[in-house]
Amino acid sequence: MRVLSFLFIVIVFVSCKTKQENTGRLAKSFKENKNGWVYVHLEGSPSNIGYQHGYLLSTEIDTAIQSVSYYLDHETKKDWNFYRSCAKNFLWPKLDREYKDEINGITEGLQAKGLKYDSLDITAYNAMEELAFYYVPQLMDKIKPGSGDNKAPGNCSAFIATGSFTKDGKIAMGHNAWTEYIFGQHWNVIADIVPEKGNHILMDCMPGFIHSGDDFLITANGILITETTITQFKGFDTAAIPEFDRARKAAQYSNSIDDVIKIFITDNNGGYANDWLIGDTKTNEVAKLELGLKDYKVWRSKDTAMVGSNFPSDEKLIKEETTFDVNDKTTSPNARKARMEKLIVELKGMLDDETGMKLEGDHFDVLQKKNANNRCVICGHIDEDSLGCKEWDNGPFYPMGSVQGKVTTAVLAKDMKFWARMGHPCGQDFIGEKFYKLHPEYKWQEKYLKDMKSYPWTLFESKK
Repeated sequence: MRVLSFLFIVIVFVSCKTKQENTGRLAKSFKENKNGWVYVHLEGSPSNIGYQHGYLLSTEIDTAIQSVSYYLDHETKKDWNFYRSCAKNFLWPKLDREYKDEINGITEGLQAKGLKYDSLDITAYNAMEELAFYYVPQLMDKIKPGSGDNKAPGNCSAFIATGSFTKDGKIAMGHNAWTEYIFGQHWNVIADIVPEKGNHILMDCMPGFIHSGDDFLITANGILITETTITQFKGFDTAAIPEFDRARKAAQYSNSIDDVIKIFITDNNGGYANDWLIGDTKTNEVAKLELGLKDYKVWRSKDTAMVGSNFPSDEKLIKEETTFDVNDKTTSPNARKARMEKLIVELKGMLDDETGMKLEGDHFDVLQKKNANNRCVICGHIDEDSLGCKEWDNGPFYPMGSVQGKVTTAVLAKDMKFWARMGHPCGQDFIGEKFYKLHPEYKWQEKYLKDMKSYPWTLFESKK
């Protein structure tokens, strides 16, 4: 039996500490730099958690927002004022009071460091995926039917497994984030959040996000959540609750798989439509919630392995809410699906954190039947693919693909721990100078995208 063959490095952590005894609103908070990641501990009221976040990560938030606004202006033909108006007109009014307070706290922390952002900036930034790739395409379709097709992102490759599929019979979960490198270089925060109410959360995120965004998290009461997007999805409801609000609420207040599902489907706006992979270490059960706008379906089991690579599964949702072609085996979602489904069979009874790391860095292309660097491998490299990725309108050699990976198990999650690797999970670096010489058509990104280095796998844990 051929199982994964891949050289990888793990390390507990190498840290550059900036931890200090903080007082006042910063009490109990601190940050540390570890192998390309910024670990930040936030604790207290919603307002104080936000203030700590904005103050400690002010430089990172400023740089990330500049990159995002620059990219969106170029690619969506909508400037930052447009996104701020969206935040004012239909996002902010639907947010929970708690998350309004946290966002206001972030802006206060930023302003204390001399940066002039406000709550509309932080709200629009948190909603960047659902606005740029769901709401804007909807507007495009109103002007010219069909022009908004293939705009929903194809982000991430993930698995969750339990029972006979894992080494110890308990839950294992892995995820690598796919996105534009200009975004992905900033998806490098590990947020350890201890709120006054609800669950203690450990998650990856972009600086300034109140949710994970690419979505990988564990909670102190045994809930594990990750996801992959449903590509070629169409649908958005401006009158409903933003996805980023529901995602944070599901993490903070769910005590069961049923709770997660209920929070996600209640007043759902369709933004950032996903296949959510959910685990509960208290019951050893896992589930997949495929959530569109009008349609959703749930699969759940105590003995299974579920995978996600941007493909939808429910026939009703596919027909009513996507333009996805399940029969086109040459697409990135379908090629990765075939590879992941094969791997979980080969790895049955062996899935754990170590094999999960190897899986998320896998480079086997089922179409070519060999290792490759392209859109069709689990650890994606569209920047090396001469075909680009038609499923979400990425041209040849577009600088996008996997940008980091995370893996955990029930045993690790019990102690609030997970492994994370910044940069391609395979260990390969993206070097901007070399890339732009080969592909000058993307040199416009050079202002904000230089290099994206890959660091060792690093074990993170809560510092409470």
